[in-house]
Amino acid sequence: MLFTSYGFLGFLAVLFLLYYIIPRKCQWGLLLGAGYLFYFLAGAEYVPYLLVTTVTIWFAACRIEDNADRQAAYLKEHRAELSKEEKKAYKDRQKKVRLGWILGGILLNIGILAVLKYTNFAIANINGLLGAFGQTGRLSFLTLALPLGISFYTFQAVGYLIDVYRGTVRAQRNPFRFALFVSFFPQLVQGPISRFGNLAESLHGEHRFDGKTVSFGLQRILWGYFKKMVIADRMLVGVNAIIGDTDAYHGAYVLVGMFFYALELYADFTGGIDITIGIAQTLGITLQENFQRPFFSKSLKEYWRRWHISMGTWFRDYIFYPISVCKFMQKFNKFSRRHFGEKVGKRLPVYLSSFVVWFATGIWHGASWNFIAWGLGNWAVLMVSETLEPLYARFHQRFGAGGRGYAAFEVARTFLLVSMLRTFDCYRSVPVTFRMFGSLFTARNWNILWDGSLLCLGLTALDYGILAVGAFVLVSVSLIQRKGSVRERIAAKPYPLRFALWYGLFLAVLLAGAYGIGYDASQFIYNQF
Repeated sequence: MLFTSYGFLGFLAVLFLLYYIIPRKCQWGLLLGAGYLFYFLAGAEYVPYLLVTTVTIWFAACRIEDNADRQAAYLKEHRAELSKEEKKAYKDRQKKVRLGWILGGILLNIGILAVLKYTNFAIANINGLLGAFGQTGRLSFLTLALPLGISFYTFQAVGYLIDVYRGTVRAQRNPFRFALFVSFFPQLVQGPISRFGNLAESLHGEHRFDGKTVSFGLQRILWGYFKKMVIADRMLVGVNAIIGDTDAYHGAYVLVGMFFYALELYADFTGGIDITIGIAQTLGITLQENFQRPFFSKSLKEYWRRWHISMGTWFRDYIFYPISVCKFMQKFNKFSRRHFGEKVGKRLPVYLSSFVVWFATGIWHGASWNFIAWGLGNWAVLMVSETLEPLYARFHQRFGAGGRGYAAFEVARTFLLVSMLRTFDCYRSVPVTFRMFGSLFTARNWNILWDGSLLCLGLTALDYGILAVGAFVLVSVSLIQRKGSVRERIAAKPYPLRFALWYGLFLAVLLAGAYGIGYDASQFIYNQF
């Protein structure tokens, strides 16, 4: 059931009505039922996967906390009679028990995700190796369907288990309340990947109807639909035309496709997140922001602090930091400093830890070499930039680089760099991506930018006009957001102006939305992940 379908809007309207009619203590139960109904309608065969993740993570977290509580009680009761060595030995034994539970929970659930998402990718690569060595036999591909949002809810559940293991949150003893945390339906499609400590109180709390909160939530939903249906789905037509025929659309078309895809992806992903956060807000639930004006970033490092924030912080907290402080990395740190010197040696562990993170980030986005190449491309640029930071600092000091002009150059440079890296995502083939990127410098067809050729991509002059206005609105809203909430600023305006703005946005979605067959808009891009 797509967010942009009539069925979903009806589902949401019924839920919203019931939510504020039933006793408030039952609201979280209604959300749990709604989440499983939503998931059942997306595919009944997927529900068991969601249940397995919920039950196993809940059970493992409870066992970990029980063990930690028993350890604390035992040490407190026997602190006078136990020697320091006995206490250490006891702690080590209990830690191994907890480690067994957390490894079991993680390996089972990440294993399910890996089998469903990467088995055929592995088979394809094995078949390729067999062919390269002259073997005629081939492994058969398996028919495996990927459950909706499995990457998101698996990471969210695993993050919770790690937090319980670390003692940063208490385990949720009620399995149904924990099930709601995993299955909260707006997040199932494309995140954000929430932390239990940040979401639990709001998710399980009792909420009175508040006109301003509901109004702001509906406004956020409408803004998301504007991004998705007016901009992203319209731009999708041009992107598909360019990447669908690489023989005809090369050279300057690649540059156009890069920029088209950047706008489409941003409008699609942030539009979906706006809808998600807006739905939650109408229900009195607060979800974390997932974007902070990423295309105003002055470096790739800053861009990744602003784009898909919940995913970036997940990889940082649960992969990068643990790898950085593990025993192997500590030994590697000492080895590299001893053999390569302090200056180089201290960087190698960071490079290695970051390599693992970006490899995982790439393959998380999809079981394909193009996503791995995209992830490692980001890693390479980030590591080179970090290594050259002292040179940048000396350059700025000597030549006085600064001011608005240079800041604009940095923003444009970062946008171009991000768009170039995204071509791996766009073309979905590493050789094709390199060939298309190379054609930028070999094909001399820059005349297509002004001779009307762009009107042959399935987009009319009216479409380009709508996209230009839409892009202008996006940039304007982003600039206004730097000074505070746009909705708060609009709410302070006279009623006629507020009505004109929001009703105008509604008409834009209704009249200028790019609708597909049966008047259902296309799927969100991040649904595939």
